[in-house]
Amino acid sequence: MYSGKEVTAKVGGDRFVLPPEFRHLVRESSNGQRIVCLQAHPTRPCLMGFGLSHRVELEARIDKEEAIAIELGKEFDREDREIELFSFEKIPFDDSGRFALPIDLLEHAGITDKVYFQGSMRHFLIYSPDLVPSLGDDHATIKRNCAAAMGRFKAGKGAK
Repeated sequence: MYSGKEVTAKVGGDRFVLPPEFRHLVRESSNGQRIVCLQAHPTRPCLMGFGLSHRVELEARIDKEEAIAIELGKEFDREDREIELFSFEKIPFDDSGRFALPIDLLEHAGITDKVYFQGSMRHFLIYSPDLVPSLGDDHATIKRNCAAAMGRFKAGKGAK
């Protein structure tokens, strides 16, 4: 389960760093492989991240949604849902947690020189900390957590 909050800075090109706690959980969830799965969040201006084992949960989620739709007599396009949930990219990271973010994901989240990681149980979210303050009032916890993480970041070695 992913929990916690942290800000990390760009380390060259479009490379960023997974925080140590997240890195450990991703690697554990990816059967020891250094692979993080990332995709654009469908409703928020951020990215979702998880390890490879999360794929099993996604498939079970689709099965459940399809069963509910059938029970309610509603249409369900399984292929569309599979495309939506399985459009993640498998991105390698090194022992220090450095990974490259593809341009389409950078653009979706408005990420420039820093990233804010927010644990969210089965996955984690990656926001541009510069954009978090502009989120609506319904994101008060994320805004508060990001402000605290930015305070620690600015006080630490990574501050510019």
